[in-house]
Amino acid sequence: MSLGNVSGKIIHQFVIGGFDTIDRPLTVGIVILCTYLLVMLANVANICFILHDKRLHKPMYLLICNLAVVDMLYSSSASPTMIGVLVAGDKTIAYVSCFIQMFVFHLGGVMEMFAISVMAFDRLIAISSPLRYQSILTNVRTLVLTGALWVVACAFVAVMPATVLPLPYCHSTLKYTFCDYAALVRATCVNPSYYFNMITIITFFLLFGTFCFICLSYIWIIFTMAKMSSKNDKRKMYSTCFSHLIVVVCYYVPLFVRIVLTRLGVVLTLEERHGLMIGAILGPSLVNPFVYCFRTKEIKNKMLKMFNKVAPTE
Repeated sequence: MSLGNVSGKIIHQFVIGGFDTIDRPLTVGIVILCTYLLVMLANVANICFILHDKRLHKPMYLLICNLAVVDMLYSSSASPTMIGVLVAGDKTIAYVSCFIQMFVFHLGGVMEMFAISVMAFDRLIAISSPLRYQSILTNVRTLVLTGALWVVACAFVAVMPATVLPLPYCHSTLKYTFCDYAALVRATCVNPSYYFNMITIITFFLLFGTFCFICLSYIWIIFTMAKMSSKNDKRKMYSTCFSHLIVVVCYYVPLFVRIVLTRLGVVLTLEERHGLMIGAILGPSLVNPFVYCFRTKEIKNKMLKMFNKVAPTE
């Protein structure tokens, strides 16, 4: 892979300049570090709980595992770089590493949408066709569907490095806190409008397409629940959907807030943009595993049993 060209010179690395104006970099870095460690620990624990118990080897729990993997990938795409800049003071990132980070970061973002959407589909089938659920969504079909979504996500995200790699670079310092598409395009010598418009169309298609699918799924779920006569059945259905709704809100609300603010003409400072971006990366990845630990009865019971075994007896 050829390296970037800056003013006739070969560029071997970029400088992360997004935190240059921050007042307490070490404090912010430690907060991000602690949050990142919690994200990794909680998601690994969730996966271990599910893999350890064969009774949890069901489509819904396989999808929870997939979401945990996506959360770890998404947070790991940017957090180590930000921690390195803030805590260790290492502001440089290699040219190739920067492009890999960009690809992995956007792959994580797209897979978050896909993972949440397929979980809505799982709840839709479970509630609208409970007697046929196990025949429609088998473990094998769930794994095949999940694998297909990873391939589709890679295909969408591959557009980004493919369009930005051939461009000449005029700046080796990135204004943002890690390597994403916007940071790299703004470092080039070209007018970024065309490239931003292209990615905006793709993002709009993915974001609103998945969100509309989730909304339609829940409209049908509500319609199905309205026909149920048993209050106990309704309570069970509500409990199974509530965890997923929390995950949906935590992921989509920060994205829509940023989009709405931008469309209303609100100009965000770089610091405000960085704060929203970091919150959108680490927030859902931290909330998701705890939501499924404490809201899913089987995982919660499994966790309590393990703690009871570890706890000393009198």
